Amino acid sequence: MMSIDTSAVPVPRDIDRLLDAAGLSIERLPMLRLAIDRMATLCADSFRPMSASPAYFAPSKIATGRIGDILDSYAGNVVAAVYHAVDWDSRILLGLDRNFLFTAVETVFGGDGGEPRVEEERPFSMLELRLAQIVFEQAANALRASFASVADTSFKFERIETRMDFVSIGRPRNLAVVAKIGMKALDRGGEMFVVIPQAALNPMRQSLARDLSSEVSARDPRWTRQFENEIRRTEVTLRATLSERQFTLGDIADLRVGQVLKLQATPKSRVKLECNDEALFWCRLGQGEGHYTVRVEDLVDQQQEFLDDLVSR
Repeated sequence: MMSIDTSAVPVPRDIDRLLDAAGLSIERLPMLRLAIDRMATLCADSFRPMSASPAYFAPSKIATGRIGDILDSYAGNVVAAVYHAVDWDSRILLGLDRNFLFTAVETVFGGDGGEPRVEEERPFSMLELRLAQIVFEQAANALRASFASVADTSFKFERIETRMDFVSIGRPRNLAVVAKIGMKALDRGGEMFVVIPQAALNPMRQSLARDLSSEVSARDPRWTRQFENEIRRTEVTLRATLSERQFTLGDIADLRVGQVLKLQATPKSRVKLECNDEALFWCRLGQGEGHYTVRVEDLVDQQQEFLDDLVSR
């Protein structure tokens, strides 16, 4: 009679341990990327009423790593908030780096980007920490809404920390997913990040692996046509910008009638076509029937320009 050694067969309670050791494959979790994309959009929507200047949010990276290594990489450079994901039975971390927080303060309190950047490694002020808490509340609400269709949970705020060695959301060698979201405003920017332990994501991995491209949703063709027609009838204002220059308030005060301002451009320079402060197209300047004209040549890759700007900084 053949005997079977059952000691080598993993029992259900060991499954999660094997998954923790192997790590999650981000490429196989399209719904996770979709949730982070939606979170970035919702953060931008919630931040917009707080500032007269536009702020842009876009995911820049989603990766996995050891919790200890992730926290060490942010040591001394961030303010973070620990939240308890009640239904996930786990704790997550939301964080803002210094550039994000300083940019947010200047944007919210009416800055125009003309002030020098804060370079010193000083402690955060009470005003900055209070604003950080408001941003964390918005980010937590955005995160909950983004995961609602996968695994809804409430996020209970626990505390704010500025020292990563005081933060604990799991054992340092346990795996976690870290999602980075870049923010740009006033020609400067920073980074928001979310750290979710892998143990919290394992129970929902099948839902996160769902491919929405294979799901066909029924649409009402009449409603679709009506919606499209209404959008096409919306009036918008376009602005063509050939060149821009930075002036101080003193320069503006010294302007005189008849003064000629030189632009860093030529008739062959490309023109940026904008709508509601959003760059849409690159164009060429021309003339026709006594009017200046622009010919559309190429789309402006907004996300790529945003990410390139973050890298250059």
